Amino acid sequence: MNPVIKSLHDRKSVRAYLDKPLPDSEQNQIIDAALQAPSAGNQILYTILHIEDQEIKNQLAVLCDNQPFIAAAPFVLVFLADCRRWFDGYLYAGIDAREPGQGDILLACEDAAIAAQNAVTAAESLGIGSCYIGDILENKEKMSDLLSLDEYVLPITMVVFGYPTRQQTERPKPKRFNKKYIVQKNKYSRMRKNELTEMFNEVHSGKGYDYAEYMKAFYARKYMSDFSKEMTRSVHEYLANFKSSK
Repeated sequence: MNPVIKSLHDRKSVRAYLDKPLPDSEQNQIIDAALQAPSAGNQILYTILHIEDQEIKNQLAVLCDNQPFIAAAPFVLVFLADCRRWFDGYLYAGIDAREPGQGDILLACEDAAIAAQNAVTAAESLGIGSCYIGDILENKEKMSDLLSLDEYVLPITMVVFGYPTRQQTERPKPKRFNKKYIVQKNKYSRMRKNELTEMFNEVHSGKGYDYAEYMKAFYARKYMSDFSKEMTRSVHEYLANFKSSK
């Protein structure tokens, strides 16, 4: 296993950091690595917000499901799917351009997510921990005001970085599902009940584990949580600005 692949296997989410700033040189390496990510037509359909203002960090921690470690992270990046930049470029060139549509924003989402993963991979290679914050999609109206988001700009993820504490370094990485359940060939096939339960049992079996009880608890804690419902509402509001092309 080469060092790059090993780092991908070893990497885990880090939510507690040493009280130690990241040097500008390492911050720049992470950002520069993000910018080298694949991009549709080399358009770079994203903007990266480097959040240095502590008050903005504090508000992000509250808006993103009240997670204090966000405010404590020494390095914070927000990845935005950006359909404004090229749209303005067309307008400035005198083109009577159609407004960005849902297909455009989904392509931009892909660009932003790929860039974020490049940043995470680069950080891991430098011994810097990271954690994705999907809750950036919550609280659409307040988030748009806080980050001055345009109607054609959508926050895809926030990533917080820092040097991990010893506890975080030693904490075992959660076990992943076996690839035999995840990788299919050529065409999609819905999993049968016995396959699905077996997949979960392989990962979670242990003292006190029961498939049905685990699923009920997870459903209540995640799928039916207030933050999940709010995220769905916010995404609907974000996408409502993107008109279908005719």
